Amino acid sequence: MTEFPKFFDLISGVRDEIETIIRARLDEALRRLSLVKRDEFEAVQEMATRARMAQDALESRLAALELRVQMLESGVSGAAE
Repeated sequence: MTEFPKFFDLISGVRDEIETIIRARLDEALRRLSLVKRDEFEAVQEMATRARMAQDALESRLAALELRVQMLESGVSGAAE
């Protein structure tokens, strides 16, 4: 009867060792793939979203300024004629 618990302890130890080896191999393989962590990805994604929103706002502002310049130039040339 004392053989049974020793057997299960041995099996448990082997299982833990195999699990540790597999985790180490997976970590190594993932490191070689140059993957980024999810929180890093989400941070960069948020930065890109904000940059895109800022770009859209600046494009709208530039279009309004170009229209204003065009109107001022046409008004000035019309008044000079």
